[in-house]
Amino acid sequence: MTELNEPQQLAVTHLDGPLLVFAGAGSGKTRAITYRVANLLATRNVPPFRILAVTFTNKAAGEMRERLRGLAGDEVVRDLWVGTFHSVCARLLRRYHDVVGLGRDFVIYDDSDQKAVMTRVLRDLGIDEEALPPKLVLSLVSREKREGRMPGHSKSELTASARQAYEAYQKALLRANAVDFDDLLLYVLTVAETPGVPGDELRGRFSYVMVDEFQDTNLVQYRLVRALSFKTQNLCVVGDDDQSIYRWRGADVRLIRSFQHDFPNATVVKLEQNYRSTGNIVNAALGVIEKADTRVEKKLWTAQDPGEKVVIRAVRDEREEATHVVGIVKRLVARGVSADQMAIFYRVHAQSRALEEALRAADIPYQVLGGVRFFERAEVKDLIAYLRLVQNPKSDADLERIVNVPARGIGDKTVDRLRDLAAERALPLIEALDVAVREEQVPTAAKKKLEAFQKLMSELARDAPTLRPSELAEEILERTGYKQLLVAADDAESDARLGNLEEVVGAIADYESDCEEQGEVATLGGWLERITLAAAVDAMKDAPKVSLMTVHTAKGLEFRAVFLTGMEEEIFPYRGVSGREPEELDEERRLAYVAITRAREHLTITYAGQRSLFGMTRYLEPSRFLGDIPHDVAKHEGTLERYDSQRSYGGASRYGYGTGSSYGSSRPSLAPGTRVVEREDVPPDDDELGIRPGDRVRHQRYGAGIVERIEQGAAPMVVARFGVHGTRRILASYVTVERRARGEVW
Repeated sequence: MTELNEPQQLAVTHLDGPLLVFAGAGSGKTRAITYRVANLLATRNVPPFRILAVTFTNKAAGEMRERLRGLAGDEVVRDLWVGTFHSVCARLLRRYHDVVGLGRDFVIYDDSDQKAVMTRVLRDLGIDEEALPPKLVLSLVSREKREGRMPGHSKSELTASARQAYEAYQKALLRANAVDFDDLLLYVLTVAETPGVPGDELRGRFSYVMVDEFQDTNLVQYRLVRALSFKTQNLCVVGDDDQSIYRWRGADVRLIRSFQHDFPNATVVKLEQNYRSTGNIVNAALGVIEKADTRVEKKLWTAQDPGEKVVIRAVRDEREEATHVVGIVKRLVARGVSADQMAIFYRVHAQSRALEEALRAADIPYQVLGGVRFFERAEVKDLIAYLRLVQNPKSDADLERIVNVPARGIGDKTVDRLRDLAAERALPLIEALDVAVREEQVPTAAKKKLEAFQKLMSELARDAPTLRPSELAEEILERTGYKQLLVAADDAESDARLGNLEEVVGAIADYESDCEEQGEVATLGGWLERITLAAAVDAMKDAPKVSLMTVHTAKGLEFRAVFLTGMEEEIFPYRGVSGREPEELDEERRLAYVAITRAREHLTITYAGQRSLFGMTRYLEPSRFLGDIPHDVAKHEGTLERYDSQRSYGGASRYGYGTGSSYGSSRPSLAPGTRVVEREDVPPDDDELGIRPGDRVRHQRYGAGIVERIEQGAAPMVVARFGVHGTRRILASYVTVERRARGEVW
């Protein structure tokens, strides 16, 4: 283990009891984890099936397996439990399904499936979807589940209507023999924390439990790994509170910071040497993160040369920004840097438009990560719905999706009748369909079409056990007439859709080949589970394309050259954050730290004097985080055109930061000779609009609301909070002021 530094060796050779590893960005934590697993196998002779290693993406789990193959061999790795929380829990739930009332062949519903179920639930309960939209209820339910609260929990934070919807939604899932993503974890936790034989067996299944990216865990995930390591206390968690950026989806950074409270005898190791980035990039990142209000003290450092200075470029607007970035990309390609070693980051997806246009104009291949993915295309989801319905006929969401796809004359009224029958008799839709046919609950014409659909699905289910999954997919496309329909259309769109379906069949065949190579049996359920749990990052292609993505998507990746765009107040940190609790601003700071530490050799940061985004133009100040980057590691370029901040306009001062505090201690200094153009044609302030933060306003649709802020532009916008309708952005001309703010709390 001479290739490990001293802290890494401490993490690898620690064998008994809890271990907390703080691993800075690029500090070789994956190496430390894999060597630790190999050491347990070699020195303790721990059976591989008694070791559990959990991470957050399939990509990271795959890399861990590949490294372990090189250290321990294929046969050993096959028996190790290495995967994401969701994939591990899906596997465990197949074994303990009966404890929570599921069948072994349960299916996993994605976002669209969940929305279809919740829409039906709200309709059956007579709850107005405008007052309580399905998407909102699902978000509230997900929050309950991430906190470990099943329906009826005494500490539920839901309203009466939402509680009722949650209970009905969960019953609907069980009737359909289906789970959502949160259920995978929550059900396994239920088993792990339940006294008795199944719980005891699960709690004693693993001798060693390791968790990567521990800073991203939520309460359910933490309780789960704590339960799985209850008997041995051999729990190793690896993470970095400086890289905790998923608070919005339930991650709780306090869990890693308070780990020693629950495990007072834990050994603590800090990995602080960065092997990824040059000295200037490391010091730029450290300058930003050290200003965080709360963090565990760590000093990231590197033995590498300083390298290029970080370029901080001022631009006029997003068009100049895109032109500048694409120009550097072209120069780097000419110098031999592969396009797939370059990435352009932004804070929100909407920023990508100008960048994509510039890349297309320059004929530079690119890919957008985190956008619409292959498996979310309509025709692909149709084929998957057929496959899932063959595997699990009780899946209502899948039946509803394809009962009339391709069109076979089964109309909305017939489907509504099936829904009513299912609700009246507490049946899955497939059984309600059988009732409708047997008892002639639908008109004769509809009955014949339902019988034809019944026969089709029955024949597919009969033949499925004799077919490989890829052969079954081909049969579905042939027997349903889907393929024939697209071939007959003979146009570009139909050809593309047919190509996508053929790609699905090819993907299943690739899965079958992978299983054969690993000595596993390829099953339809196995493939469905694989693609359902796939993450956006896993969709990255190996082709040489520049990658465009949000900073959240960039977590866990690295590139030779990184372009961090849109570093302005109200963009990054994102709008409204600074007026809230310090932890929200800290998370934006951690997000900037993650972005900077993705770069190995070259980092360009851009900020604009004005930016058109979400249909309006705003005049902005540089991000406060730029002022935290040490002067000696960066060089400033470009011309910043901005409104005169002394006249009370400029992104930061308009929203309560004050001119002097916009960048923490001071405005980012510019390189000597950089021209700053101050403009005096200042847009009107809030009072000229007659609306200001704190006012009570009324909107024709959303009713009364409280103004949170004003967004200036050619058409000023009001951002206001409208009770159950949440926060809305509305043209100022569409609201009327009911009462001016005088410091009251509304």
